[in-house]
Amino acid sequence: MTSAMNPPQQRRGHPLGLWNLAGVEMWERFSFYGMQSILAFYLYYSVTKGGLGLSEAAAVQIVGAYGGLVYLSAVFGAWVADRLLGSERTLFYGAVLIMFGHIALAVVPGLLGVGIGLICVALGSGTLKATTSSVLGEMYAPGDDKRDAGFSIYYMGVNLGALIGPLLTGWLWGWKGFHWGFGAAAVGMAIGLIQYTLLRRSTIGDVGKAPTNPLPAEKRRTYLLIVIGAVVLIALLAVFGLLPVEYLSNIVTVLIAIAAVALFAIILTSKRITSDERSRVISFIPMFLASATFWSLFQQQFTVMALYSDKRLDRRILGWEISPSWVQSINPIFIIIFAGVFAAMWTALGPRQPSTPLKFAAGTFLMGAAFLLFIPYAGGGPNSTPLLWIVLILFFFTMAELFLSPVGQSLSTKLAPQAFHTQMIALYFLSIALGSSMAGALAGLYTEKNETPYFLWIGGASIAMSLVMVLLNKWIVKMMRGLR
Repeated sequence: MTSAMNPPQQRRGHPLGLWNLAGVEMWERFSFYGMQSILAFYLYYSVTKGGLGLSEAAAVQIVGAYGGLVYLSAVFGAWVADRLLGSERTLFYGAVLIMFGHIALAVVPGLLGVGIGLICVALGSGTLKATTSSVLGEMYAPGDDKRDAGFSIYYMGVNLGALIGPLLTGWLWGWKGFHWGFGAAAVGMAIGLIQYTLLRRSTIGDVGKAPTNPLPAEKRRTYLLIVIGAVVLIALLAVFGLLPVEYLSNIVTVLIAIAAVALFAIILTSKRITSDERSRVISFIPMFLASATFWSLFQQQFTVMALYSDKRLDRRILGWEISPSWVQSINPIFIIIFAGVFAAMWTALGPRQPSTPLKFAAGTFLMGAAFLLFIPYAGGGPNSTPLLWIVLILFFFTMAELFLSPVGQSLSTKLAPQAFHTQMIALYFLSIALGSSMAGALAGLYTEKNETPYFLWIGGASIAMSLVMVLLNKWIVKMMRGLR
């Protein structure tokens, strides 16, 4: 029987399942970023321009809250994987849910389509992100130095989708309207689902088939009633206007923080983990905070940078003005170019590579530096920022991302207790959820008049976090009990 230690086939030292998982994630990211790249514009553009006519403040709050909910749903998906279906089957059903969400955005008009579509995509994408990382992590033996390189290769494939998605949906938006862009996202996810299904058995085998901590049958009805109750509660709050869109990101940020504390407490107090596993989970706490700081800046690509690209950026190339959504494809271009370089670098360094806390420190430092680069053009008028300057800023975004994001996913699989494998990965995605919702909340503080202090304080806070990680490096490594 195929096992996590012996995946179906090997190619160039990596399990063959890496390529199938990277493929389905490529199409998921195609649909995810393709839709998200035009979402803010759809929300705040006037009805005469095909949008919904919401305020800019409401639009960035919705985008931030949606980004947070995507990764918050990773907790739900991880729980289903660990306790009910196993990570591989949960992955499959998550992909189906994403496809239906994009279909709703494409064919259901108005805020109803936005509500149905974003909820389905958020639940499906969060589930898929947690479970693909879990399945991929199980394909590598503990201590395998190729693990970080494998996640970097996976990350490069993912960003092919992130590159093409905004280009196609942005072009369709300009040609036929927003709903055609959302339709393209639905088609992309359908292609990914078909590809994964056809290659499922030959590349994944039995990896991730069984839940690691099965829920007793007599408790399933109780949890089902809890889920139904939560859905009804949220629906009632929305109906009675107790979920105002102007504060949606703030509300989601609080919920995510509570969920993170609760999940840390559940894992750390469990009798199913060993003392070494408990120490490793504790070592993850400062990494969680650094990750949340990083993502609160990085995810402003879809809030502050969307507004900036639409109103402040000179997007003319040889007399032709590109879509503001196309700016979202600059980062994936750099990822595709440099992800292989980082993978080769980590492979060549092997055990001599920097510790994970130092990689996180480098990521948060570069992210802060990227925001400081906004300052030279702060306070300018329309079309005042050269396109090449944004390209430079997004280059810093990319370098920061490559130091932290694929390494963070790999770290969560290394530090995970056996009984909480997928839920530990969900904790990493909760850090992204917290950062994503904070990106929406922070965007509410941004105006064209306060750009210099905004970029200065945001960038400075990230650099300060990087210094904290350097100072805590030795303690974190010690608590990781032999892992790096």
